[in-house]
Amino acid sequence: MSSLTITPMQRALALASQALWLTSPNPRVGCVITAWDGAVLGEGHTQRAGQAHAEIMALRDAQARGHSVQGATAYVTMEPCAHQGRTGPCCDALTQAGITRVVVGARDPNPLVVASQGLERLQAAGVHIEHDDQAAGLSRELNLGFFSRMQRHTPWVRMKIAASIDGQTALENGQSQWITGPKARADGHAWRARACAVMTGIGTVLEDDPLLDTRLVTAPRAPHLVIVDSRLETPLTARLFQAQPALPRQIWIYAAVDHPERRAALQALGAIVTLMPGPGGKVDLAALLRDLARREVNEVHVEAGHKLNGSLVREGLVDEFLLYLAPKLIGQGRGMAQIGPLNHLSEAPSLSFAEPTLIGPDLRILARVTGRDLF
Repeated sequence: MSSLTITPMQRALALASQALWLTSPNPRVGCVITAWDGAVLGEGHTQRAGQAHAEIMALRDAQARGHSVQGATAYVTMEPCAHQGRTGPCCDALTQAGITRVVVGARDPNPLVVASQGLERLQAAGVHIEHDDQAAGLSRELNLGFFSRMQRHTPWVRMKIAASIDGQTALENGQSQWITGPKARADGHAWRARACAVMTGIGTVLEDDPLLDTRLVTAPRAPHLVIVDSRLETPLTARLFQAQPALPRQIWIYAAVDHPERRAALQALGAIVTLMPGPGGKVDLAALLRDLARREVNEVHVEAGHKLNGSLVREGLVDEFLLYLAPKLIGQGRGMAQIGPLNHLSEAPSLSFAEPTLIGPDLRILARVTGRDLF
């Protein structure tokens, strides 16, 4: 048996973090099983959707090590499920294995879990339950997209912007490659990879012809691609249809105006085209996000131009900003988001900064819209 220099719950949270790029649309969960003296019997984290959850992985790990878990304690970052979904109930697996104490972080917001009362079923089986409030907050933070989808019925929207230190995302002529350095671009790909879907606008597709994949990092899955294309102008030759065949993804195009021939041609390439008209001949962005939630999208990673960025900000649909600021001065160019002009400073969205981080020569700032995580 091995011992931990950190607490079992801290280790379980670290395991959950290892599942950051893997579990979508399921939450990232870690589990550590310990003996009465704190020795680790088994550990694991949730696998791909349809595969084993964290508790099952920890039980398998204990079995592989030759350890009995009779009378053991399970530290789980999120409430064990009690419903039959893609996999069986984890609470039953724990009780059948002989676990007698469970220390849990966050309660699962999934209505299926709430209705089937995972912790209550454990207690009814004689398992002692303890709650770790600090772990609950950290687990929720790790799974904000999942909590958002379950409780707000919309994904968590993170807008990534690479800009000069004076806030310009491109030259006035549209040139933007590359404002930030290679390390910042690779870091941005890692944030793409953790999302369920990457969103862009038709302007970016036409001007930059991007791949919008995760080729700069090693990832086990590819996020789906969402294109906001009001008039169905996505070129059939766009490079986004050629990205990373080893990591298949779906391409969802949302339009406001139907062009049957163009729609049929895009669908022939594998795109899923959805008509979602809103005011002014534009796509209804709020309805689009609700539709993505129905498609089990937890986190949306937006990489778009100043027009779509501005629309999302003006409609109050952005939860946080992932900013990469390069040590460059551009002067007149294209800004981060076309939202002004404002009449009063009080109209500006209020943000809170996370700790800034240097990524190569560039500065990364995570800025959350005040109150967006209160759900």
